[in-house]
Amino acid sequence: MKIIADENLAFTDYFFAEFAEIQHRAGRTLTHADVQDADALLVRSVTKVNHALIDQTAIQFVGSATIGTDHLDIQALEQQNIAWSNAAGCNAQAVAEYVITALLHLDIELLDKNNAFTLAIVGLGNVGKRLASMAQLLGWNVIGYDPFVQLDGIESVSFDAILACADAISIHVPLTSTSDHPTLHLFNEATFAAMKDSTIVINSARGPVIQQSALMANIEKTKRQVVLDVFEFEPEIPQDLLDVLALATPHIAGYSLEGKARGTQMIYEAFCHKFDYQASKKFESQLPSVEQYFQQQDLKEALKQHLTDIYDIAKDDQQLRACILNGKVEQNAFDILRKNYPLRREWAAHGGPKA
Repeated sequence: MKIIADENLAFTDYFFAEFAEIQHRAGRTLTHADVQDADALLVRSVTKVNHALIDQTAIQFVGSATIGTDHLDIQALEQQNIAWSNAAGCNAQAVAEYVITALLHLDIELLDKNNAFTLAIVGLGNVGKRLASMAQLLGWNVIGYDPFVQLDGIESVSFDAILACADAISIHVPLTSTSDHPTLHLFNEATFAAMKDSTIVINSARGPVIQQSALMANIEKTKRQVVLDVFEFEPEIPQDLLDVLALATPHIAGYSLEGKARGTQMIYEAFCHKFDYQASKKFESQLPSVEQYFQQQDLKEALKQHLTDIYDIAKDDQQLRACILNGKVEQNAFDILRKNYPLRREWAAHGGPKA
């Protein structure tokens, strides 16, 4: 058996080497010739799995170690009877912690606001649910908007209400353009105009959910603080956009060691189900121990003292901005940052809580 795997997947050899020869490839540039004689393909969101890639190949299984599926042509896969799996929720904890870290980086005093600070979550799937739980641990008031999901313990409100009353809005929706509730350019000139100027906006979902031109015009007018981990025209990012953002990171919100390992384990389990192997391995056995910042200490005090030790988000911002050349961050520089990213650890590894 032969497996083609994105070179940036975590613990691929640990999970799959006993079953097959594994060839590691750059996911963004995979070609039909690369995968033609492969039995299985393991990818991330940078690989477009479509007819052009998979037609007339030996592929029987595609596993994507990602939350989203918009890079997978599911109809094409099913037409060719290729089993597929993604890893829904694998990095939800990491993204939730990213959002809280970003907010506290902008204003550490938010830890003392309790329910005077309203965090609005757009999209109440795996990530939104985790973020709500983590925010409630900090005592923040949490409201949510999702036309498909209502969760106990989270006040569901209209989208207009989100825009009107939130102190911060965090976006956690898939990218859709054809459903009854499309998310493409969900945040546009009208939605930005409906917000308070002081409302912080964080997007760690999909770049085109925010209309870039509208965002830049609104920041110029309001000086709004905006945090982007994803970008409408990713992987190329213009310098004039970066210049107005409060924080910018290279699509790494979910890049914890646990999240990456969990994603690989989830597609390993689906692979084993497809090929009738016993799935006996767990990622936890492969993780090194780290310093315990949270033990015997109040959560808020631990974050005040050790937020940067746990995750130095400013460093990610600085490294992205350092890649600007000729007025933009280009694809190659963006991909190198992601490939060489030093995976951070989730709070639980340091003795802290998780949702």
